[in-house]
Amino acid sequence: MYTLLLVIHLITCLLLIGVVLMQSGKGGLGSALGGGGETFFGGRGAAPFLTRATTVLAVVFMITSLSLALISGKGRRATSAIEKAMQQEQKSNQQPVSRPGELPANQMPEVPSGK
Repeated sequence: MYTLLLVIHLITCLLLIGVVLMQSGKGGLGSALGGGGETFFGGRGAAPFLTRATTVLAVVFMITSLSLALISGKGRRATSAIEKAMQQEQKSNQQPVSRPGELPANQMPEVPSGK
């Protein structure tokens, strides 16, 4: 399922790039760089088709993006930075493993003071 969705997503990306590049600019930077001249479909013939195609491809792109994000996030437990810090603190506070016959470091006998 994930692979199929990823392939659809990549094809949609490429088609969306192509459709956006085929559209004629409304002036501005696109016409300054040579994009305002002759178009692929003629003067105004494909504008409604390209606009519709851009909209459909953008919707498919968003749906596949969200679906891929949800699928890849399954099985992960969301933890906040505070929870991670608390887990690390608990790990560092755990008693070290001692050899048989040794007392753990926090249960060392008290040294009598000479007072």
